[in-house]
Amino acid sequence: MLIWFLPLFLAILMIGTPVVFALLFAPGFMTWVTGNEKDLAILYRNVYTGIDSFPLMALPFFMLAGEVMNRGGITTRLVEFSQAFMGHLRGGLAQVNILSSILFAGLSGSAVADTSALGSTLIPAMEKNGYTRKFAAAITAASSVIGPIIPPSGIMIIYAYVMGESVAALFLAGIVPGVLVGVGLMVMVRLMADRYDLPKAERIVTKNQTIAPIEYWLSFILARINLMGLLWAVMRAVQSLTGFEKPQGVMIWGTLAVLIILAHVLLVALRGQVSADFRTVCKKGVVPLQTPIIILGGILMGVMTPTEASTIAVAYALLVSVFVLKSLTWTDFFDVLQRSALASASVLLLVGAAVAFKTIVATSGAATTLADLILGLSENPLILLFLINILLFIVGMFLDAGPAIIILGPILGPIFVDIGVHPVHFAIIMSVNLTVGLATPPMGLVLFVASTVSREKVETIAKAILPFLAVEVVVIFLITFFPQISMTVPYLADFLGCPPDLGYMACISPEPPTN
Repeated sequence: MLIWFLPLFLAILMIGTPVVFALLFAPGFMTWVTGNEKDLAILYRNVYTGIDSFPLMALPFFMLAGEVMNRGGITTRLVEFSQAFMGHLRGGLAQVNILSSILFAGLSGSAVADTSALGSTLIPAMEKNGYTRKFAAAITAASSVIGPIIPPSGIMIIYAYVMGESVAALFLAGIVPGVLVGVGLMVMVRLMADRYDLPKAERIVTKNQTIAPIEYWLSFILARINLMGLLWAVMRAVQSLTGFEKPQGVMIWGTLAVLIILAHVLLVALRGQVSADFRTVCKKGVVPLQTPIIILGGILMGVMTPTEASTIAVAYALLVSVFVLKSLTWTDFFDVLQRSALASASVLLLVGAAVAFKTIVATSGAATTLADLILGLSENPLILLFLINILLFIVGMFLDAGPAIIILGPILGPIFVDIGVHPVHFAIIMSVNLTVGLATPPMGLVLFVASTVSREKVETIAKAILPFLAVEVVVIFLITFFPQISMTVPYLADFLGCPPDLGYMACISPEPPTN
């Protein structure tokens, strides 16, 4: 009888009860009805133990870093940086919206923050440039789902916590799928640009911009270090492919010196090919864009854990916003702390409630029943992956990604790992599906945020977003049936833990390996 808490949970959700209360009431009520009152204390104690986790500490810090960067005027700089590259194209501001979402994803990792921050800037600008309000709101909502896919991603942290996976591996696995979603949306905008005669925009909105000396020299140094790092990564990749010996000892420092000189020469050579305004906008974009580089670079080099990287991101955001850009006052900072604390508390309470919910799922036999049902549909893992995509897409329409992962992850994950799907691959399939659900009618959360920001009806935005959702569904199936898309980056970074005697494709294939 305890298994009836699942229909009860769905019924409570359908009448509009907040998710956190539905998660706690349904299992608690059924536990009481079945005469297991003594288990109620254990159930609700799990709300606390569910959030008592070191990896989960990264969530509030990443949210705080994103809030600091947004309040510090970083959003405007990212939009100007994106517009300098894509504003001159037909449908340019729509392309700018997508590129800004890709860049903003590396700062916040939140679809709601993306929609709110970029929407308040870009939707009025797009309307002024000749776009309809519904189109502007739709592309903002559609592109915002990139935020939770590209690291740092809150839902990846939650998945890693629930399933015991490496946060770093999931972060790296989300890079290419997130970029692929962005590229797919850009292609759709390009196709719509000719059909609907979407307008172009100016590359540089504000002419004759200036930059403070401290920011100039900081961007000067960081640009060269970044290019040197890129050249170093290319060199290491070539060495791995060709079998050349890696530099050791003094040779490392000599190689780095040569690379930074080469980086400086390349940047000086490019200097004369662009206008002064373009160079200034790019310099203003360098400092904010270091946040994802610091996070991923520190994790990849083994210098810091994702939780430690989140605290470094907060420190860097404060340093840039308060002392370099001087766009954030200490009065603003206390307001930022309050907003991020409220947002973090709501997310962590959901996580705790979902962990408590998960304990009832485990004891009720629902997991075994669902596993038998799924495995009874087919023995082909590709068919099962197709069907599970449909299920996750529907779930994502009604349930937020975090609670859905905590509830369904422990049930579905082991099933697909047993039939040969790599756990990191399944994590990406599940995360991207549920993230796209945030922008899917009728209950997609970012649709309501976009409606609030744009003052457009949700129903109107829901119709306008359908072509972009079609692109995202195609990307989901590409990620599902071509695991190389998500698995290559963590494999090259040696975060998959593939056995040395097992080839790359055998390690990531959705079929049980034969050796």
